[in-house]
Amino acid sequence: MKKIFLAVSGMLMFGAISNRAVAQLDNRGAIGGRFGSAQGITYRHTLNSDHALEGIMSIQSNSDFRRFRVVGLYEIYKPLAAGFNWYYGFGGSVGSFKEKDKIFDGKRQSFDSQLNLSIDGIVGIEFNVPQSPFQISLDVKPYFDFLNESSIKLFDPVGFSVRYKF
Repeated sequence: MKKIFLAVSGMLMFGAISNRAVAQLDNRGAIGGRFGSAQGITYRHTLNSDHALEGIMSIQSNSDFRRFRVVGLYEIYKPLAAGFNWYYGFGGSVGSFKEKDKIFDGKRQSFDSQLNLSIDGIVGIEFNVPQSPFQISLDVKPYFDFLNESSIKLFDPVGFSVRYKF
């Protein structure tokens, strides 16, 4: 995780000192899957040559809890090299959080589902596969969950996405 954070940070610094070239998003939309600690569907809608809106619907589950989230992000794209862009953005999410049933002293205890609201950010890199309608991306999507845990998640939301451009 530390290596991923350092790599993304390095790309951000490189992009901050680079010239003002435009990323040239070459499609109107892209849909695909997002994989990581949470799995889901991602859709990106291009607003202009270097701005986009992204929606992510994800499910995360482990032995302790289940989480469902719908995330909306506003993203800004900057070029790195031929076919490569880096991007950053911000947004928010709404969803539900449910702690799984537990057994205490031989009795099962159930928990109710809770509303989940957060403020989200995103930083990542994207590669547009040459002569193909596919793109892949790797990003970190930190968020501040202010209802349930009231904590900042920095490294848990690392994601890898594969999208079909149209």
